[in-house]
Amino acid sequence: MKPQPVIFLTLLASLSVTTPVRAENQDHLQKLLSTRQCVECDLSQAGLTFANLPGANLSRANLQGANLSRANLQGADLRGANLTGASLHGANLFGAKLDGAQLTYADLREVNLTAASLEGTVLEGALLQQAIGLPTAQGKAEDFYRWALEEVQRKNHPRAVENFTQTLIRVPDFAPAYLGRGISRLQTGDREGAMADAQRAEALFNAKGDFESAKYAQEFIAAMNVEPPKPEKAGNGIGIAVLGVLSGILQFLPMFLF
Repeated sequence: MKPQPVIFLTLLASLSVTTPVRAENQDHLQKLLSTRQCVECDLSQAGLTFANLPGANLSRANLQGANLSRANLQGADLRGANLTGASLHGANLFGAKLDGAQLTYADLREVNLTAASLEGTVLEGALLQQAIGLPTAQGKAEDFYRWALEEVQRKNHPRAVENFTQTLIRVPDFAPAYLGRGISRLQTGDREGAMADAQRAEALFNAKGDFESAKYAQEFIAAMNVEPPKPEKAGNGIGIAVLGVLSGILQFLPMFLF
């Protein structure tokens, strides 16, 4: 039986669909890797994980969706570059020039931004958890607060403390962040820090006339005062009464999302 044209064309089309297509310009990619000079290059979707590119000139380059995780971009020129949706997780951007760069929805977790210039940089929707050297003018308090609550739910309290702290750097009088940080500090064994944060939260709530919210801080303080720290072998020294108070506070904190 002769092969049917329709069937043949269908098979041909299905083969063409499964053929991998790389988005980046291969000539541009080779130019970058060999010279570290790639102004206005098309490197969208490029795989550059662990790439060693200190001092590279990538100004106005298209790096949309590129993977630059753990790359060394120390002192690199990324001014005006499009890094929308790119992954820079753990990358070294010490002293890099990112002025005017588009980093919308980029992954900047654990990135080193020490001494980097970020004038006019767009970071809308970017992931900034544990970023090092992030200027206080960058990043939104509401994002850090949300990330802190997510870490509390994961019981990753050291990171929750970091995110609550970043929230307070940007909004120093945000009482719920003090209360949340107090909870996470207690969970890490820092009872003194927890008490200081709870007292600060109580004072801020009262100063704003929010006496109902202040009661949560008061209950937290009272529970810590009643129950002395347990021996070291008991872990973080949190007793049943304190745990009951914390449970109520954890249900209360999400009400204060920005």
